[in-house]
Amino acid sequence: MAILTKEERLDRIIDMLKRENGLPIQTIADHLSVSHMTVRRDLETLVNRELVRLIHGGVLLNPEVYAVGRDSTYSLIAAGSVNAQKKRAIGVKAASLIEPEDTLIIDSGSTTEWIARYLPETMPLTVLSYALNVVTETARRENCRSVFAGGVLHENLLMFESPEGLDQIRRFRATKAFVSAAGVSEEFGVTCANAYERETKRTVMGSAAERILVVDSTKFGLIRPEYFAGLSEFQAVVTDDGVDTGVRRTMKKLGIRLVIG
Repeated sequence: MAILTKEERLDRIIDMLKRENGLPIQTIADHLSVSHMTVRRDLETLVNRELVRLIHGGVLLNPEVYAVGRDSTYSLIAAGSVNAQKKRAIGVKAASLIEPEDTLIIDSGSTTEWIARYLPETMPLTVLSYALNVVTETARRENCRSVFAGGVLHENLLMFESPEGLDQIRRFRATKAFVSAAGVSEEFGVTCANAYERETKRTVMGSAAERILVVDSTKFGLIRPEYFAGLSEFQAVVTDDGVDTGVRRTMKKLGIRLVIG
């Protein structure tokens, strides 16, 4: 590999972050075949140029410059077509974990919609959601009591959010919560793109006896701007068979049930 100049490295780092948004410093060093200290100096240059923000052990693009995580950069409908078969398989598997008389919270997202589509037809359930695509599915179920936490619609996520909706979630008690995420890292935790998502997801985590993370395998190793939970706060993770051995070892170490769809 040819030796890169500093400006070439800076360009490479920005390109990597545009694809992944957030990355550990060591991952960047490995990709560029340079030392951790060299990457540190490069990142200091980018921080001074106000292009990135440093977090503990990692780096994010500056959202004020690149609009990372803003609604305008994300479309739930478009996201639903990415890894669609894997997301369907995850949804089917997650739905198989549901038991009679369960009280559920189903988070917003393109993967969680598949859970709502495959809810057991004859099983009596109560489901709270704040996602338009999820509520549309649960409302069709004859034996499903749908509870809606409303508010302002964030159109690209099809997610409703408001102080009143958060209060409703706080008062609700669920046996299981199915929670989505945009990034999953043992070191940096479970993350999402938007601050309003963070508040809702954090509230959901406090209202459920069992918290189940539902993500496709591409989310592992990614870091998004808004932290909402440590990985160890989940009792189970439902994902696809694309997870590598490192992820499997992490789940075993943390005592998290890994369910493959």
